[in-house]
Amino acid sequence: MFKGFTRFLQSPGERLKSFFGPESAVAAGLSEPRIIPRQDHPVSRQHFSDAALKVLYRLHNAGYQAYLVGGCIRDSLLGRMPKDFDVATDATPEEVKTLFRNSRIIGRRFRIVHVRFGREVIEVTTFRGKPGDDHGDHIAQQSDEGLLLRDNVWGNIQEDAIRRDFTINALYYSIADFSIHDFANGVSDIEARTLRLIGDPATRYREDPVRMLRAVRFAGKLDFHLDPATEAPIRDLAPQLLQIPPARLFDEILKLFMGGHGVDTFRLLRQYGLFEMLFPEAAEAMDELPWAEPLVEAALASTDRRIAEERPVTPAFLFAALLWGPVQLRQAAHEQDGMPPIPALQAASQQVVSRQLQHISIPKRFSLPMRDIWDLQQRLPMRRGRRVFQTREHPRFRAAYDLLLLRETAGELEPDLGDWWTAFQNADEHEQRRLLDKVGANPAGSGAPRKRRKRRRKPRGDNNGSDNGNA
Repeated sequence: MFKGFTRFLQSPGERLKSFFGPESAVAAGLSEPRIIPRQDHPVSRQHFSDAALKVLYRLHNAGYQAYLVGGCIRDSLLGRMPKDFDVATDATPEEVKTLFRNSRIIGRRFRIVHVRFGREVIEVTTFRGKPGDDHGDHIAQQSDEGLLLRDNVWGNIQEDAIRRDFTINALYYSIADFSIHDFANGVSDIEARTLRLIGDPATRYREDPVRMLRAVRFAGKLDFHLDPATEAPIRDLAPQLLQIPPARLFDEILKLFMGGHGVDTFRLLRQYGLFEMLFPEAAEAMDELPWAEPLVEAALASTDRRIAEERPVTPAFLFAALLWGPVQLRQAAHEQDGMPPIPALQAASQQVVSRQLQHISIPKRFSLPMRDIWDLQQRLPMRRGRRVFQTREHPRFRAAYDLLLLRETAGELEPDLGDWWTAFQNADEHEQRRLLDKVGANPAGSGAPRKRRKRRRKPRGDNNGSDNGNA
């Protein structure tokens, strides 16, 4: 990954100590950064994308300060190949947009610039200042609870560093001299594999409750432990997440569960009481159904494996597994009230989705396939005649089949139906017929009772087919 730097990759903690020395950065006051010259750190421009370098150099050549900041520097120091590149500068959004025709200013709460190079987007942010300072039209607004509603106050790099969330993200790589500016003792925390908030944790969480999700995500992704002060307020402040718009939380869910460390992240969310703020009905189902939590963990483990193997994954499947427990509880309640199974499932699905949308927005491009996966759970047991082949050709069959196998793994179902469908998919035409005949010889094995169809009788004495009252 890093040419000539294998030893650093194999033992990040020890190599960091050898490169940076036992004393690291500055005290918590953040008065002056520790500047680490190029020869004393392993971060190289070879690790950065061409797009990121173009943005940095164009800003620098135009007379602005330009730094790579945050996760890309953190990951480079940990021996990971960085994927996302964020740039911090003293240029305002309007000045950045003037330099890049392939850019646009987005956001009202936090105004930033996206510079697009094909599929790659480089996010450029202007140095943030102190929220309470008077900056004319550039204002910051907070709710009574401390939530930052708008934060468009510009400042200098020192003020920007204080506004960063975690110490390990307050690391700036200067394109001017290739040095790293460590403002918050972040290198020491990388050495110790510690996740620490900058400033008072309770205040920082109230400013932006999503920081609690970021803490959990980084801990799961990087295998870091939370500093005790950073960890302490999370459970009590977890309800603050209810203030966050559902659309923003959808983006955060993708980062939490689609990054290759979903199982560890899920367990941390449960540990700190955050999961029930995101998926309240799923959390309730886990308390009632012994298989609901194992099902979610199995789905996340499957997703993690696919990501590690660079195979495609879809949020629709993951949401189908997360919300299957609530669907089953509601469906059972409807059936107890006398509703037939299929309408009961449809009603339950609608109710579960409606409640979930109050917490996390699920776009229709995912919610509709998710409901198809649920509907197929009732079609999979029906293994008679042409219906089997119609089910097999359904666009969501494979995802529904995978969910069926996970339901069996979690203990909701006996491992019989999944074995049959596995054999049917791998069989030739002769073997498929044998499998169908085997089900036909055992109606109970079809998964649904076979009903005798009633023949419609034509009414007597009336050739137009209208009802003349005769039985």
